[in-house]
Amino acid sequence: MGDVLSQSEIDSLLNALNSGELDVEEMKETPEKTAKNYDFKRPAKFSKEHLRTLEIIFEHYGRLLSTNLPVYLRKTVQVSVASSETVTFSEFTNALSNPVVLGIINFVPLNGNIILELSPNLGFAILDRMLGGSGIPLEKNREFSEIEMSILDKIMIACMQLLREPWKNVVDLDPFMERIETNAQFAQIIAPNEMIAIVTLNVRIGDVEGYMNACLPYITLEEIMDKLNTKFWFSTMQSVSDEDFAEYIESMIKRTTVPVKAVLGKSIVSVMDFANLQVGDVIRLDSKVDEELPVYVGNLKKFTALPGTDKDKYAVRVMSVVREEE
Repeated sequence: MGDVLSQSEIDSLLNALNSGELDVEEMKETPEKTAKNYDFKRPAKFSKEHLRTLEIIFEHYGRLLSTNLPVYLRKTVQVSVASSETVTFSEFTNALSNPVVLGIINFVPLNGNIILELSPNLGFAILDRMLGGSGIPLEKNREFSEIEMSILDKIMIACMQLLREPWKNVVDLDPFMERIETNAQFAQIIAPNEMIAIVTLNVRIGDVEGYMNACLPYITLEEIMDKLNTKFWFSTMQSVSDEDFAEYIESMIKRTTVPVKAVLGKSIVSVMDFANLQVGDVIRLDSKVDEELPVYVGNLKKFTALPGTDKDKYAVRVMSVVREEE
C-alpha cells in the first residue's frame, strides 16, 4: 500500500502544478524497459552455479588423475581445471583436431553418454612413455595404430574409473567405456544443436602440456540438475573426524598385500658353473642349517626365522622381530 499524503502535502502538490513547477506530461512518462535478446538456438540450460559445481567435481577428479596416472607413466602428472563453458555440441566437434582421442562413456545410471577428449600431443606423449620412451610427443600428428589404440584404451579406462569418487556426492555412478574414437564424425552422441557443458583440464606430463576436455550434455545430466549446486554439494559431504579418518586409513593399509621372503643364504658361482647347473646339483650357501634366516617384508628386514616344513610345504618359524632402530 502506498504512502497516504497529508492535507498540507496535497495543497503543496496542487500549488506546484498550478505554478508550473511540476510538468504533468513528464510525470506520465515511464522509463522504457530494456529487453534482453534470447537465442532459442542456444538456450541457457547451464547456470553459473551449475558450472561452478562441475568445476568443483573436476577439481577433485584432477587431483585423482595427478596421483593415479604416475603409476602407469612413472612420471609426475599435474592436472588443474582451466575453464568451464556452455556451447552447442556442433561447436565442440567442429573445434576438434584430427586425429583426436575421444572416450565415449556411458554414464550409468544416467541416461546418456559423456565424452572425455584427450589432445593428440598428450596421447602420443603417453604412448611414448608407456613404450619405454621419455614421454616426448610427435612433431607432426598422425593416425594412431591399432596397437597404440589398445594402449590408450587402457589409460582411458583408468581415467574413466576415477570418475566415480568425485561424483558420489551427486549420484552413484557405474560408468563403462563404450568405445574410443579418433574422428569426431563418429562420436555424434547427441544432436548438433544440443547444449553441453565443457570442463577443460590442463594436464602436464613431465614437460609436455595439453588439455583434456569433459563434454557433458544437458540431456545426460538433466535428471540431476537440481543437485548440481554448491549448497547441495556441501550439505551431502560427510564430516569425518581425524580419529575416524585414521582408522579408515589403518583399515585400508591392513588389506594391502606385501611380498614376504625368507633368504636361505647366498653363494657366489661362476657363469660357467651357473650355465651348467643340472637337476640334483648342490649349491653350498654361506649359512648353517640351524642358523636363523633373515625374513624381508618388501625390501626391509623385519624378522629372523628358522626353516622347516608345514605338512607338505616349506615354512619358517619367526623367532624374533627386527625393530627399526636395529
